[in-house]
Amino acid sequence: MLTFEQTVLRAEQQLLSADLFYGHGLHNAYDEAVYAAQFCAHLSVMDEPDWDAPYPEDAQVRLDALIAERCVSKKPLAYLTHEAYLYGYKFYVDERVIVPRSFLAELILDQFAPWIVPDEVTDVLELCTGSGCLAIMAADAFAEAQVDAVDISVDALAVAQRNVADYGLNERVHLIESDLYQAIPAGKQYDLIFSNPPYVNSISMACLPDEYRAEPNIALAGGDDGMDLVRIIVRDAGRYLKPNGILVVEIGNEYGFAVQAFKDLPLTWLDVSGSDDGVFLLTAADLQKAMQSI
Repeated sequence: MLTFEQTVLRAEQQLLSADLFYGHGLHNAYDEAVYAAQFCAHLSVMDEPDWDAPYPEDAQVRLDALIAERCVSKKPLAYLTHEAYLYGYKFYVDERVIVPRSFLAELILDQFAPWIVPDEVTDVLELCTGSGCLAIMAADAFAEAQVDAVDISVDALAVAQRNVADYGLNERVHLIESDLYQAIPAGKQYDLIFSNPPYVNSISMACLPDEYRAEPNIALAGGDDGMDLVRIIVRDAGRYLKPNGILVVEIGNEYGFAVQAFKDLPLTWLDVSGSDDGVFLLTAADLQKAMQSI
């Protein structure tokens, strides 16, 4: 019987032998092998494993099948296990939503300091919520806030509803089927609006690895320059922000396109782990100019 460590190294080699891409929360074959081995042995992925312990034979059967499916299907591992982790939060996922990953998660944990006063936040809006992961984290970060979480996809909202219920947040996280702001009640305003919208430009979309192609196209494709939805989010946000409110938008690797699209607006770029130009912020005062500038 192999030890846990030997089992992981064996799984890692199997993953390395396939043409796989890593970018869905686990960044390399070794990390995927460790997670898969823990998952199949029903061990907590949040705990350090006992590397020298014998790896159970029944778990080995499950692990062999899981690794084989990952190598053949090239789907993100989260779709095969139906779970994903983001800064210690666990979420249910399937092919109806993209696998949770976002620079915004780090900013939420930091309560968007120093841009807002956390205790004064009562109304939060997330656009393009997908699995609901960021809305759930926001509800945790801002204990006094009601969170409206919007998505155009009924399928995505079904996944989000499962996650919201799992966290017991049905009374505070409100899922809304809407094309961005369209279904937001007239006159409703927020202290904070944030979004990780579809922003991948058309050239990049054509070159995506199989793992990203397994995700919903609607959650990734952002038009020729990636800014189709971002323009609308910025253009209309001023109507839905309180006077001291802020808008925060993730645009990933599309810095150049964002700067060009919003060249007349004073974008503030927020420093997060792994990027200093992947997330921008605009204040309510900044956004008053949006109607004329965009």
